[in-house]
Formats: sequence, structure tokens, C-alpha cells
Amino acid sequence: MISLDPDTIRATDPQDMLGDVLAQPHQVEDALWRSDAAGLPRRYMPGGLVVCGMGGSAVGGDLARAAIGQRAGRPLRVVRGYDLVPWMVGDALVLCSSYSGNTEETLACFEAAGKLGAPRVVVTTGGELAALARENSVPVIGVPSGMQPRAAVIYMTVATLQCAAAAGVCQSLASEAMAAGALLSDLAAEWGPSSDPDAGAKGLAAVLDGTVPVVYGAGLTAAVAQRWKTQINENAKQPAFAGILPEANHNDICAWERSDSFGPFSAVLLDDTDLHPQLRRRIELTAEVVGAHGHVVTARGSSALERVLSSVFLGDLVSVYLAVLAGVDPTPVEVLERFKGELAG
Repeated sequence: MISLDPDTIRATDPQDMLGDVLAQPHQVEDALWRSDAAGLPRRYMPGGLVVCGMGGSAVGGDLARAAIGQRAGRPLRVVRGYDLVPWMVGDALVLCSSYSGNTEETLACFEAAGKLGAPRVVVTTGGELAALARENSVPVIGVPSGMQPRAAVIYMTVATLQCAAAAGVCQSLASEAMAAGALLSDLAAEWGPSSDPDAGAKGLAAVLDGTVPVVYGAGLTAAVAQRWKTQINENAKQPAFAGILPEANHNDICAWERSDSFGPFSAVLLDDTDLHPQLRRRIELTAEVVGAHGHVVTARGSSALERVLSSVFLGDLVSVYLAVLAGVDPTPVEVLERFKGELAG
């Protein structure tokens, strides 16, 4: 069995995806500074905030919405696609998020928002999106280049939170973000490459290794479950699926009755200390249904944002450790790049 010692991790991860994950605690303050430096339009928007993006560039919208939760005074919507519905962007701020700046769906939304007369903000490293934004005097939140888009999750989440505050969706969560950065620093030591191989992120990766993970979230962790799924897909290059409670209790749980007939499956249930009591009960009962296949993980932190980001951090580390255990380089996504090339003609 492959070991998760630091030397083996470095050998399997030559482009240092793990380093990008471990940099998350230090990215929070930089992300706040970059958002503030962009000169965001600060006016109350009755329509709230619309985030347009795909993949790792869109997930910040989902995670920000989860962290804001019941504190939202206006809508925060995420659009994954080419089109914007006119009523959706009426009196709303539109944030176009693309790490590369060349995502065709996001470029189409940027153009559509302009035609509809919606105020816009861009978060990107550059590309065509940045060029179009500057041509149209649209504020640009600059993100450092050199990472895979999925590794910029802190930048995309903080940018969304700052835009949400600027549009009046919620009060500023900057102080919560700084506290979350401090928590992630502590967790990096607890879950990082020198940690105990039988506990934390390494221990969870070891029990998930060789299985198809199904990650369930509830309430605040629903968006996080999808992040775990996509990180395992892209980093470990393996199938993984996500479900949301209570919906999954109306369908998914039936499948566990015969899961052993179809292959080795595992379930990760992302718990939260502030869940609705019935959701907490559903997690407990779902764990009973999946039995030995199940692993309950409780979010760390006091604030909602801390619990969102700590859960994301754990999932990102688990996905990299799964890649190492499989002997797979977590950084390249050759199939995805080839698909984009073929789509572009």
C-alpha cells in the first residue's frame, strides 16, 4: 500500500497541488485586499447578487451563499450556463467569475448582463474577460495566476462575499473571513503532510481509497458536498457523487440496500453543529442505513464561514491524498482540457 508520508506525496504531486491547498489560510487576507482594491460599486441592489461562472470559478458563489445563510436580506443566485434570465438580473449586481478569463459561458453572461444594463464586476486572472471589463469600465478583482482554477476557491468565495456585502445582500463578513483564515492555519498543521497517517484528512482518505465516495451534505454543508465531489473527480481522477439531505432520504437511501452488488461504495456525511434538529436526525439515520460504508465528519469552527471553509479545506486535502494513494498526479486535467479544445473547434 502506498504511504502518505511527505516524500511520497512530493513524488506523486510534482506540481504541488497540495501546496496550493495548504496556501488557503494565507489567501484569505490577500483576497480581501484584492476585492477592496477593485473599487466595487457599493449601492443597495434590491435584486441582490448574481454570480456567473463554471466549475471551480462558480463554486465560490455556492459557498458564499451557504456561509451567509439566513443572514441574507436579498437573493444570491448562481448561474452556470450561457444565458441570463432578464428578471433575474433586474436591479441586481452581476459578478462574472472565470479564473482563466476565457470561459465561454461566463463571457456570454458578461455580454448578456451588459445588454440588460446590469452593473457588473469581474473576478479573474486576465484573459478576454478582463480585457472586456476594462473596455467597459467594469471593476476587476484580480486573482493570482499559476494555479488550477479549482485551487482558487478562497479567492472566488471571498470575492463573492465582498460583492454580496457591496450589493446589500448581507453585512460584511470580512472579520469572519479573517478568523476562518486563522482556523485554517491551525487545521493545516493538524491535517497536513506531516500529520498522523491514521487520523484526520489522511485517515479519511485511507478508508475512502478504492471506493466510490458518495458525499452527503445538509444545510450549510450541502454546497460543500458538491465541492468534495468535484475535487475528488478532478484531483483523484475517480468517480464520486454528491447528495443533499433531506432530498437524498427520499431516493438515494434505497440504493444502499444493494450497493455491495455494484462495487465498493463509501458514504461521507458532512455534519454541522448548527443544523436544524430534523436534519441532524436525518444524518444519524442515514448513517445507520449505510452502516459500515458511512463516515460522519463534523464541520469545525464557530461561525458559519469558518465551518464552510474548514469543511472545504478538509475535502480538498482528502482529494489530494486520494490521488497520492492511487499514484495519480492531482494537478493535470487532460481530459477536461482536450474536451474544451474540441468544443472550441
